[in-house]
Amino acid sequence: MEIKWIEDFLALAQHMSFSRAAEARSVTQSGFSRRIKSLEEWIGAELIDRSAYPPPLTSAGKLLRENAEEILRLVYDTRSMIRNQQRTPGIALQIAAGHTISLNFLPPWLSSLNERCGEISARVVALDVHEAIQMIVSGNCDLLLAYHHPELPLRLDPHRFAHVTIGRDVLAPLAAPRSRGEAAHALPGTKARPVPLLAYSEDSFFGRCLGLVKKRGPAHAWLHPVYEADMAELLKKMALQGHGAAWLPKSAVTRELADGSLVEAGGAAWSLPLEIRLYRDLSNENAALERVWNVVAGA
Repeated sequence: MEIKWIEDFLALAQHMSFSRAAEARSVTQSGFSRRIKSLEEWIGAELIDRSAYPPPLTSAGKLLRENAEEILRLVYDTRSMIRNQQRTPGIALQIAAGHTISLNFLPPWLSSLNERCGEISARVVALDVHEAIQMIVSGNCDLLLAYHHPELPLRLDPHRFAHVTIGRDVLAPLAAPRSRGEAAHALPGTKARPVPLLAYSEDSFFGRCLGLVKKRGPAHAWLHPVYEADMAELLKKMALQGHGAAWLPKSAVTRELADGSLVEAGGAAWSLPLEIRLYRDLSNENAALERVWNVVAGA
């Protein structure tokens, strides 16, 4: 059982609509429905009466709702206490970041930050986007670094959380080259010869980005998924081995683009520009956070 299933269920109980609850949870409706079904299978009972609209809770669903919020509160409070106990002595800032950002953007950004505001001690936790959001919401980190696109916003209360854009990236289709340098797997493909796709799980942020690219692309893309993962680094390795085309953040493939081991598999119309945003909780009075935020927000 996953904690996010309980959070999904509470969102559904609140909105009484699969589509609105999925939007609130920043996942696709099909992925959201699968997670609710997984929770029902784990519990062993149907929680939603799908024969009516709006879908009411079943008796089992009502019982779960009565206890779910308290269950989550206890889980997150306990995690917060454990993390505070394990907090590295002397660490001034706790930073949560998506996996790709933590591997590629964060190290040079921290170096630049130290030059601008003095030495800052930091503990970085690499997580998926949902877990990183939960960390800042529950007060378990000082800063959150995450990708942003206007059509795929993070669900953070703007009255409580402030943000500043600290970088930009591009999610672009890339593939290993042929002997003459062109992409071995180039868009848009054809019905007879679709492009082998190294895909993200559709519930992930990059998976939703890819769905947006396909919807807005200059033509229909003929794609045949051959591999799926949550992390860009895994798809990069598969692309380097020639298994297909992958949409990858350019910040993650700087060296590969420079040495030609990966090349563009489509034009700019098949790419998606992204912001890299830094978020903080306005109620957090950590002195190191204030010092960093004053420098970053005033830059």
